[in-house]
Amino acid sequence: MKFLKFLLAGILFGIVMAKSEAISWYRIQEMFRFQAFHMYGIIGVAVVTGVIGVWLIKKYKIRDFHGNPIVFYPKEKSVPRYLIGGTVFGMGWALSGACPGPMVVNIGYGFFAMGIVFLFAIIGTYLYGVVKKYLPH
Repeated sequence: MKFLKFLLAGILFGIVMAKSEAISWYRIQEMFRFQAFHMYGIIGVAVVTGVIGVWLIKKYKIRDFHGNPIVFYPKEKSVPRYLIGGTVFGMGWALSGACPGPMVVNIGYGFFAMGIVFLFAIIGTYLYGVVKKYLPH
C-alpha cells in the first residue's frame, strides 16, 4: 500500500507517454531528422513544466515527503562533459528509438523487443557505476 502512489504515478506517466505518441519510434526518428516539431513540442512543455516546478519549490520552500528541505546545488559548468554525455545519450536514443521512460512504456505496451534495449540500458548503467571513479566529474 505504501508504494501505491508511485505505481499510480507510473501508470499515469505511461498513459501520457502513449497518448502523446512520445513512445513512437517514428516520432523519435522524425525529431532526429528534423522532419516534425511534435517531439520538440513535448520536450519544450516538459522543460517549461520543470522550470515552473523548480521556481515554485524555491519560492514556497516546498519540502519533500519526509519534511526535508529540497536543496538545489550549483553545478560546475563544463562544456565538454555535457557535449560528450549528450552525444552518447542522443546516439543511444536515436539508435534504439527510445529514451529510458518510453523504453519501459513500450515494454508495457507489448513491444517486447524493447526488452533488449532495456537490458543493455541496465548493463550500461552498471558499467558507468564501475568506471565512474575513473571519469572526470
